[in-house]
Amino acid sequence: MSLKIGFVGLGAMGFPMAVNLKKAGFEVIAYDAFKGVYEKANDAGIKMAETLKEVAEQADEAIISMVRDYEQNVDIIFGEGGLLSAQPKDKTIIVMSTLDPDTMNELGKKVDEESELKIISASVSGGVSGAQAGTLSIMTSGSEAIVDHLKGYFDAIGSHTFYYGNKPGNSEAAKLINNMILGININAVAEGLKLADKYDLPEEEILNLLQVSTGDSWVVRNWNYISDWTADTELGVLITDLKASYNEGLKHNVTLPFNALSSTQLFDSMGKEKPKA
Repeated sequence: MSLKIGFVGLGAMGFPMAVNLKKAGFEVIAYDAFKGVYEKANDAGIKMAETLKEVAEQADEAIISMVRDYEQNVDIIFGEGGLLSAQPKDKTIIVMSTLDPDTMNELGKKVDEESELKIISASVSGGVSGAQAGTLSIMTSGSEAIVDHLKGYFDAIGSHTFYYGNKPGNSEAAKLINNMILGININAVAEGLKLADKYDLPEEEILNLLQVSTGDSWVVRNWNYISDWTADTELGVLITDLKASYNEGLKHNVTLPFNALSSTQLFDSMGKEKPKA
């Protein structure tokens, strides 16, 4: 008999993650505030619950949260008709949302003090394409024993799982660091290609050169995909993370000058129109 895993939040990332859990042999009990996704989810073999209480009642040991922010996580757990309405015990909330480190620590403390649930953080990197392919990088923190016990779920949706210590917010810090480096790399490649254009050097040949030279990076190898990012999609999310990592630097008195430049120059570097304030 397959384990039942709860899943809340079937958005652009959450839906393919839930599908990959189903493909791996888990029975997925899911909920989303947008009822329009229910038919599509049912067709994919995902069992959709009408309430969060049903998710908490039916999940065997864990419930994945892939909602947007801290407020939504608090609402699905503590709100009227939320997961706690089922009075669950000895089950783990796996927060895969992107929160800032302090907020994730605050959520962990609230769950520990006000419920009989356990909580770990498992932020992800890899975007929608990684979610669809099941190749996400998963950054975990919280109880190491719980993370190890739940590894089968992570293996179903990702290709690499990392552990960053007991504090729930540590995994969110790891994600911010990854995205900070990504943003800086994007700026570097974009600026190099702008200079190449002034010399009429073919962009494709510059990218081919970089891939076999010291300028190589994930950004170089995926430039065709990255160059399509817009302020309304991945680029907007990245700007948010760059600003968040800069604020973390201020908080801990760590100077991050390249991060600061990247968060203000990313749209200009890629030739995109800057978003309106």
